[in-house]
Amino acid sequence: MPNQPATIMLTIRNLSKSYGGSKLFEEADLQVNYGERVALVGPNGAGKSTIFRIILGDEESDKGTVERDEWTLTGFLPQESEDVGDYTVIEISTGRAGMIQELDATLRKLEAAGTVDVPEYLEAQGKYDALNDPKVEAKAKKMLRGLGYSESDFDRPAKEMSGGWIMRAHLARLLVIEPDLLMLDEPTNHLDLMSLLWFQDYLKNYSGAILMISHDREFMDELVESVYDIDNHKLLHYKGNYESFVDQRHKNYENRNNAYKNQQKQIKDLQEFANKFRSVSSKASQAQSKLKEIERMEKIEKPMAPKKPFRFQIPEPPRGGQKAITLDGIHQAYGDHKVYEGIDLTIERGERTVLVGPNGSGKSTLLKILAGELEFQQGERKLGHNAKIGYFSQHRSATLDPNASVVSEVMNAAPTLREDEARGILGSFMFRKEEVYKLTKVLSGGEKSRLNLVKFLVDPPNILLMDEPTTHLDILTVESLIMALGNYEGTLVFISHDVRFIKQLATDVIHVNAGNVRRFHGDWQYFLDKSDAGDERGALTAE
Repeated sequence: MPNQPATIMLTIRNLSKSYGGSKLFEEADLQVNYGERVALVGPNGAGKSTIFRIILGDEESDKGTVERDEWTLTGFLPQESEDVGDYTVIEISTGRAGMIQELDATLRKLEAAGTVDVPEYLEAQGKYDALNDPKVEAKAKKMLRGLGYSESDFDRPAKEMSGGWIMRAHLARLLVIEPDLLMLDEPTNHLDLMSLLWFQDYLKNYSGAILMISHDREFMDELVESVYDIDNHKLLHYKGNYESFVDQRHKNYENRNNAYKNQQKQIKDLQEFANKFRSVSSKASQAQSKLKEIERMEKIEKPMAPKKPFRFQIPEPPRGGQKAITLDGIHQAYGDHKVYEGIDLTIERGERTVLVGPNGSGKSTLLKILAGELEFQQGERKLGHNAKIGYFSQHRSATLDPNASVVSEVMNAAPTLREDEARGILGSFMFRKEEVYKLTKVLSGGEKSRLNLVKFLVDPPNILLMDEPTTHLDILTVESLIMALGNYEGTLVFISHDVRFIKQLATDVIHVNAGNVRRFHGDWQYFLDKSDAGDERGALTAE
């Protein structure tokens, strides 16, 4: 590992970038010091991931410079993983899945060229040494356990596992290397709550610096001490965590807006005096003086208000029966693994219920049973009068036709909807102009989530079942979803690791553990008080 790192690890100066005449950011400055935790925030499409690619040298800027200390070892976790071939989980996490070989080839190439003192060589050497440490496998297994893997998973071919689990193996490898600068692009997207809490605690004690893009407010509040916000093509710096940033941003806007209004009033008064007395000989010189005073002023530009959550109203769904869904004596097993043995549960109309419990306790299985998406071996599932179910799966793409366009997907959900109406609604969800004609198979995770929300909006169910609905959504869209669901007149059952989301919405809590379901008829605070669960995030995984 490199030693004696510089105080400043990374410096960006006057960075600008546009795509096809559309400006992302201009004259952006950013600095990351050794050991600092920094968040890069802004709405989807603002250019956060582009800045990451420029830092990593994968993309060119239009203008500006990126300076990385040559002794700094950088590690990057992208949002999506590459092909894993036939490699096992442990081979990925230890670098034996091709990374060691690639690093060795890079070192040999640079040595042959006589360039052993360049940053590229130093970084490759640092990663090569870390992955050839005799203790690398023990370190990798420790990371894998923390990220939710069991011992039996270590030697499994990674291709048998979901994309989320593959990403965890790549994250484990990154933590094994222990880079001086960790660059993380939405690192919590593929983590369940248990692994997220482990990862969060690990990062609290991490000795290196962290530069992250995240939509998880709680995660950022726990970790970051500095925030850079892409706002109106500018990169603005704030000290403190995310909550502090939001407060500072609001106060800064209020101060700038008041200063602008005061100056405009002053200009108006001076102009009115000049207009009134410029033709009066005794006052003409004073009038001219007022006009010159206006000219000498350093004009304050009208500030743009911080972007706010967009408001959308879920239309009133058809009224259902008092008992929305009833489960009687449900038995569910996967092979020899018994998940539920004879559980009973009733979901009442109008309740907003969150399912919580340890990882692997059966929360998603229960939600699928409620949704009618999973067959069970014994028992009965009864739907209430006029029940209309909407299931918001973790796997958003499964509910979309990959060869359908965005606008046709919405119109198919509500056949009476005209195209101009569908385009108008999609515009509110940041699908603008030609974007509505993109095929759903090319959409990002966040775009798929937003498109599914639009489908619920145009054809609302009266029973809405949602599994991790905030995954891949940016912070403003999450806030918009909270407001919409808060006014939703149907029945809601959901799973989430977002404490803020739960606190704002849940009226009931169901704790799931070891095949048992225990109901708490009250909000999140009521559950905390009655369950003696301790801190808020720990309560989500309490046994």
